[in-house]
Parts: sequence; C-alpha cells; structure tokens
Amino acid sequence: MPATIHDLLIVGGGINGAGIARDAAGRGLSVLLCEQGDLGGATSSASSKMIHGGLRYLEYHEFRLVAEALAEREVMLRIAPHLTRPLRFIMPHVPSLRPAWMIRLGLLLYDCLGRIGSLNRRVTLPGSASIDLTRPPIAQSLQEHYGQGFVYSDVAVDDARLTLANARAAFLLGAGIRPRSRFIGATRAHGLWQATLENADGTTVVRSRALVNAAGPWVAEVCAALPAGTGPRAKVQLVKGSHIVVPRLYPGEHAFILQNDDRRVIFLLPFEEKFTLIGTTDVRVEKPGDAGITADEVAYLCRAASRYTRTAVAAGDIVWRYSGVRPLFDDGQNDPSRVSRDYTFVLDQTDHVPALSIFGGKITTYRRLAEKALARLAPWFPHMGPSWTDHRPLPGGDFATLAELVETLQSRHPALPPAWLKSLARRHGTEAVRVIGDARSAADLGLNFGGGLYQREVEYFIEHEWAKSADDILWRRSKTGLLMTAAEQDEFHRWLQTT
Repeated sequence: MPATIHDLLIVGGGINGAGIARDAAGRGLSVLLCEQGDLGGATSSASSKMIHGGLRYLEYHEFRLVAEALAEREVMLRIAPHLTRPLRFIMPHVPSLRPAWMIRLGLLLYDCLGRIGSLNRRVTLPGSASIDLTRPPIAQSLQEHYGQGFVYSDVAVDDARLTLANARAAFLLGAGIRPRSRFIGATRAHGLWQATLENADGTTVVRSRALVNAAGPWVAEVCAALPAGTGPRAKVQLVKGSHIVVPRLYPGEHAFILQNDDRRVIFLLPFEEKFTLIGTTDVRVEKPGDAGITADEVAYLCRAASRYTRTAVAAGDIVWRYSGVRPLFDDGQNDPSRVSRDYTFVLDQTDHVPALSIFGGKITTYRRLAEKALARLAPWFPHMGPSWTDHRPLPGGDFATLAELVETLQSRHPALPPAWLKSLARRHGTEAVRVIGDARSAADLGLNFGGGLYQREVEYFIEHEWAKSADDILWRRSKTGLLMTAAEQDEFHRWLQTT
C-alpha cells in the first residue's frame, strides 16, 4: 500500500501551526502537524495571556497590525467563550512619562481602529474613558498619589488551551497531530516534499505537497534544514518575554497597564482567581532555548509593579515564573521593544514545490495569520474551500454564556465538587460533559491530587489532549500547579511516571 501523501506538512505545534492545521483541515486539505515537544509547549504557553490590539504599538505606527488585532478580539470572544473573557485595563497617568492628551488621543484612535476592523460585526467591548483613581476598588489598589487615569478594553485568554483547542479541532477534522516528533530535514523529490521526522520510536519519512514552517523560535533552524539556496532567507530576532505570578495584589477583576520609567509598559492581570500575573520583559537572546527568567528580570518586574501598587512586590512573593521567546522578523531595530510584532511570510516555490516560513506574529492574530498563509498556498490547492474559522466555535465553545454553562453543570451534577465543575467549564466549555462522563459522586473522579486536579480529568488530558508529562498537565492543560503544595506536585510526578 503506497505511503500517504499529505497536502500540508506543518512543522510546529504552537498557536500558528495549530491554527493553520485547523483552518486547512476544515477546507478539505490533508494535514499532518509535527511538534518537537508538547503542543504549545514553548512561546504559545508563555505569553501575557491577552487577546489585545497592542496599545503601545500605536507609538510605532503599527496601525494595520493594531486594527487587525482589535477585530480579532470580537472573533475570539465568539468562537472561544470558555477560554476568553473581556477585561478592563486601567492606566494610571504619570505626567512625566506621557502627557494626558497624548494618551487620550491614543485611546480614541484605539477605539476607532477597533470599530473599523470590526466592520459588519457586532462590537461588544466598551470603549475607553477617563477615570478617577481615588474611588474604590481602584483606590485600594494603587498608591495615593495616583489620582487620574484612563480605562479601555481588551481580552484575557488561556493561551495554552487555545492552542490545544485548535489542535483538537484540526484532529477532529481529520488532521494528523504528532507531538514529540522532531523535524530533522526535508528534500524535494518527484514534485513532493520528503521529510524525516524523529520520535522516541525512531525516524519516519513523510511526504507532502507543501511544507509550512511554523516552528516559532526554531523557524531559522527549520529553514536551515531545507535545501540550501532554493529560495529567499529571512532573519529572525529572538526576544525573550518573562512573567511572574504572585498572590492577588488587589481586589476587583480589572487589569492595570503601568508605564515604567524606561517608557516601556508592564501589565498586572487578575489570574486564576487568587493570583496576579505581572509581565513582560523584552530581552534579546541568541538561542531559542534561552528562555529562563533571570534575577535581573525578576527585579525589573517587581520594581516596575511596586512603583504603583499599595502592596510592594518582592521576589519572595513569586509562586510561578515563566519565559517565552518571541520569533520576531528582523527589521533592523536595535531596541527589542521596537521590533515589529507583525508577521511576515517567506515563500520558497522552487520546482513548484512550496515551502512557506512564518516569522513573527502574536497569539491575538493567529487566526488571520492562518487565513493569509493558506491564501499564499492557494495556487497549489485550487480545490481548497473558502475561509471559515471566524464563525465556527472551537471545541467546547458552543454555548451562550459561561455563567449559564457553569450553572447547568452544577445543577446536573449536584454531587460533584462545584468548584471543579466551574474549572471544567473554563477549561473545556461544553466538552466538560466528556470529562465528567458517568461520574455521579466525587468518589467516581478517582484520585484527588490537590489543587482541584482529579484523576478523571488527568486521564482525559492524556487520552484526548496528548498530555505526557506532569508539566503538560499542571502548567499548560491546567494551572492546578499554582494551588498544589510542593509535596502534592512531587506525588503527582511519581504517580504519573508509574501509570
């Protein structure tokens, strides 16, 4: 029996690769996605966890990117209501950094670009406004000398689960998904790509009509593993962004965008109900694996937050820290903060066998990136269907409101832990019923590992979401590691290794 020939081989299982796989599979293409580690295991689970236009990008005149990103906020709220939620951002005014008129003008432009980008769509997010910071609950959050500020809207997202949802959607549409399968190299032969993949069982050769390099920080390495001299090359700047998580710093469900004295901004976001997420840094690195957070970055984030908050932030408060490396297109900027977050395609069509490499991009615009990537490949696939991903929910996203879904689950399963059902709704949406299965009481959920993690959900992660390691489960498919003691985490590691 002849080996399968795929239409697309996608290298990289981050948000861009998973998004392209979902879109392509839904258009009738045969898709195989390979990822050297866990799905979303690098940059795509290490973002600031926002779907946002990027207010600061306006200073760099990135108007097209901002407009596209702002339009995507509404799309993501509609297709992934379990993984996204509207979030109001408060910016305290610091006259010595930026004048009030400049900020207000920027916010009005932000609102305007959001409406332009969302033409013919319902705009649900409220616009910007000036705000009095001396009133509760904001007054309880900030130091007393901050009196005037501004408020605007963006969207919070579970980045790791958004990546998984796209991969699962692609799988349900017929795509092959191979995590922990490293791309070794590929050659053109007989009008096809012949690519070598390696996993724990050895190497295999797969064939495809086109190749998509969505390897994120490893995009240049994948380019180097393709035939030399067969098309244009592009350079990548690797810029690390680090974050810290501390116990909740302030009441309320709003976020803060804080101007630092180096004219950068950092974010404080309500995170997993009991915590505050603080980020991010911009540090150029040389290698994709240089993703560890440094003591200098920790000090920078603590100092920047403590300039504003009533409760000072110290390194000893940190309960979790993470870093991701952004693969930005090298546009010649020396300041990492000024390097464009827009995406760039490099198409090599030597011998009419295409390879499309993706540089840059951000989680907010992944869906539009996928549409545009397939538009670039359309000449080779005239039978490909039309774009479709802006209106069909991701797995679990077919419901009206999260509150109603939680209420339904809790009323149908009164003997199951209510907090666990709420967490299931936020992680899985309507797919929560698949996790619950025939469970009728807490005893049916199996072992309780702590932090709201039960054996039944762990088995679902392994069977349906490609989970393998403890980190896959505690920090990407869930954030239950935040609520577990060190002893509970160690015990879970041991249990998983022996299962």
